[in-house]
Amino acid sequence: MNRLGLFFADMWRSRAAYLFLAPFLLSFLYFILFPVVMAVFLSVTSYDGFTFPRFVGLRNFIALFTQDLVFIQHALPNTFRFALIVGPGGYVLTFLVAWLIHQIPSRIRDWFTLAFYAPAMAGPVALNVVWMVAFSGDRVGYVNDALIRLGIIRTPQLWLQDPKYLLMILIAVSIWMSFGVGFLAMLAGLQTVNPELYEAGRIDGIRGRLQEVFYITVPSMKPQMLFSAVMAIVGTLRAGQLSVQLTGQLITPQYSAHLIINHVDDFAYARYELGYASAVSVVLLLISYGMMRLSYRLFAPKEE
Repeated sequence: MNRLGLFFADMWRSRAAYLFLAPFLLSFLYFILFPVVMAVFLSVTSYDGFTFPRFVGLRNFIALFTQDLVFIQHALPNTFRFALIVGPGGYVLTFLVAWLIHQIPSRIRDWFTLAFYAPAMAGPVALNVVWMVAFSGDRVGYVNDALIRLGIIRTPQLWLQDPKYLLMILIAVSIWMSFGVGFLAMLAGLQTVNPELYEAGRIDGIRGRLQEVFYITVPSMKPQMLFSAVMAIVGTLRAGQLSVQLTGQLITPQYSAHLIINHVDDFAYARYELGYASAVSVVLLLISYGMMRLSYRLFAPKEE
């Protein structure tokens, strides 16, 4: 019997297990695998959503890296600049806050956890209530009001329309909203570390909290660190939607906060060049895959 026959025979013997796995497998195929395959297929075609796709080979990718000045000069560098600050910065800050919360008494720990996790739960509501009001372009905005009262500025600034500040505001909002599921995973991982390891570490010569974190805490919670890293990558690469919500525009002023995901939306929903948008999404997929592979090398348990 060939391998395929053995595989189906094994599936039939374990049909009860596969029956329970079926909802997840079907969801994975429909919502993950099928869209990825379609994106790769459409990336080598010219397709406007109405006519049948026309095969063009690698022409979309060649145009993307040789002719698309918005992608080369704005989307790509903005994405890497944004990812380098929000990704590692938000990740380290998430771990630091989770570690500090873990040090406080358990009776008040839940309140601090809720306070930091609340922005991620609120989502768009938090953007509208907090950040859009804070950076409102009139005197009612919290930032303008505070700076005018302090005498730093005389007239209100249009923060969300100023190319000099928009990307930094987007970075600040993204870091503020980075305390999501990955933050909870880190907090849960800290609670699973065996306290006896710290006592053994002191006997072996470990001195100070920093050495404990580096030699005991992080190695003991690598699965949670890996999960948080993956969630941070996903959150960073889809953060382009924040600029649309903050400014109300698909294209930000002078492309100052234009990320790769915004480039995809621009060509897909505004220009109906779905083949070209698929090529951009494939490039984004490859970038995210490379970042995830790096995360696996850093945090995957050694036995894997």
